[in-house]
Amino acid sequence: MTTRGAPGASFSEGEPPALISTTPEWDALKRHKEEIIDGTHLRELLNDEERNEALTAEYNGVYCDFARQRVVPETMEKLYDLANAAGLKDKINAMFEGEHINSTEDRAVLHVATRAPRDKVINVDGKNVVPQVWDVLDKIKDFTDKVRDGEWVGATGKPLTSVVAVGIGGSFLGPLFVHTSLRTCPEAAEGARGRQLRFLANVDPVDVARSLNGLDPETTLVVVVSKTFTTAEARSISRRSPYGRGGTMLNARTVRTWITASLGKEAVKKHMVAVSTNLKLVSEFGIDPDNAFGFWDWVGGRYSVCSAVGMLPLSLQYGFDTMEKFLEGAWNIDEHFATAPFEKNLPVTLGMLSVWNVSFLGCSARAILPYTQALAKLAPHIQQVAMESNGKGVSIDGRRVPRTGPHTAPPLPYDTGEIDFGEPGTNGQHSFYQLIHQGRTIPCDFIGIIKSQQSVYLKGEIVSNHDELMCNFFAQADALAVGKTDVELRSENVPTFLIPHKTFTGNRPSLSIMLPALNAYSTGQLLAIYEHRVAVQGFVWGLNSFDQWGVELGKVLASKVRVSMSQKRTTGELEGSSDGFNSSTTAMLNRYLKGKAQLKYAEAEDVFPCDLIDSDECRPPTSYV
Repeated sequence: MTTRGAPGASFSEGEPPALISTTPEWDALKRHKEEIIDGTHLRELLNDEERNEALTAEYNGVYCDFARQRVVPETMEKLYDLANAAGLKDKINAMFEGEHINSTEDRAVLHVATRAPRDKVINVDGKNVVPQVWDVLDKIKDFTDKVRDGEWVGATGKPLTSVVAVGIGGSFLGPLFVHTSLRTCPEAAEGARGRQLRFLANVDPVDVARSLNGLDPETTLVVVVSKTFTTAEARSISRRSPYGRGGTMLNARTVRTWITASLGKEAVKKHMVAVSTNLKLVSEFGIDPDNAFGFWDWVGGRYSVCSAVGMLPLSLQYGFDTMEKFLEGAWNIDEHFATAPFEKNLPVTLGMLSVWNVSFLGCSARAILPYTQALAKLAPHIQQVAMESNGKGVSIDGRRVPRTGPHTAPPLPYDTGEIDFGEPGTNGQHSFYQLIHQGRTIPCDFIGIIKSQQSVYLKGEIVSNHDELMCNFFAQADALAVGKTDVELRSENVPTFLIPHKTFTGNRPSLSIMLPALNAYSTGQLLAIYEHRVAVQGFVWGLNSFDQWGVELGKVLASKVRVSMSQKRTTGELEGSSDGFNSSTTAMLNRYLKGKAQLKYAEAEDVFPCDLIDSDECRPPTSYV
């Protein structure tokens, strides 16, 4: 239960809670920064062996070294004090106990329940939801086993070996991250032999073409992920749903037509399944409601990869047993997050370090740098998890701090959220590391794997390929921390005119995470660490990290444009009413329509993405633009 008065808590009556920035613990950290941290450099701090040892943490194979953060042990003590002042433990408990901590939508926040063991009890509104979760998981196992074993076949009797998952946002980024992580894991890849999994997210027909390129409808199974199964138009006038984002159903109808044009309407029941709760619309779409896999409003879209949203397509690709290990890894961190003391708690420690970097050191961005190509989609997924969760300018109770300055002044008296980006090493080193080393100060997460998924060693080389990769993992973190001084450059006889260009100031914070191996279990661990790290930041800042109203306005306005565009493309009349748009939008919209090969939509005619994207025969007909 959230402690009354804890900063950032949400209450239906009485005085709103104080902002965390009004607490003595916040002031103590500000003074500590000015008195201790501002006068120190990581170059000297890293010479303190006792400090370095104190600034590490390890849990079940996950090793974290944050000695290259601009902190000393006293800093960490004060950050944990701030966590206590924010009522962090109570808020974590409230989440795991199924309280409606997503107050703007009156919902529980229980993605942890989607990976809980069968014997756990997690209540929402007085009812244990774990049996519901396992009903869906058992159904996923039964269905995916049948497809993979060839018991469930397509309309022409052929096995279904290709899967296209249609969804967007959390229905796409999370499952894609896990898929990319497991593709080159030997154990997981063995289960995926002879199968392929693709994702269709963007409503751009180019994405449709690429997703379907080379696939055979006879051997393709489509998974449509949409909670409501409603159109974008319908959603724009109804209460927001975190699933089934704009374009998903248009993509679903496009792929359905691709199937039915080749195999007939009845083939939909064999070649399309749904992740949805709206069985009526699933049936009307042509999918057998028995082949719909449910989920719940207490699982936010960006936190849904452990639900049927991710488990169904990933189990089709890798097998349910492999994906169950993924769930076990995530739950392992869930329990650690819920029970470990703050000073040994990985998500809490990492979350508080992010609070320190953002709100006290003024670092507005974070680079996620995995030194394994298998984690290439980690940064894009965490971009959504973190930036959609904590990209807020008001406290959870809706308060904005009164300002007399410009309208652009931030509504909270402290910075929140981070701009997340990243790229696997060593690719990133030849891309944006210049900015990180000699430009803006951007805290970095270096993620390394001790045992590579794919081992390569060439006779005559002094290190293996993976060793070479990890040499960069270790060196880059030290280079950011220590830098290189003008004195060192002069001792190397660097010409005077080049010294300013070759000087590295150092003192740029980073942390390093090492995993023993990257497999389904450790991928689950890594996912949960980042999910809970984001929650910690939001809990301390006093935000609601589990809604995302900021993504809605553009979709509502797009509905207005859609109506106008349809009318003008049907009638061919461009001039006249502005339809309420400003003059800039009206001019651009008219220019767009005038530039089309043919203004009016063609009479009822279906046009599909080509089989071979770059084939001359795949040019669209002149009536289609």
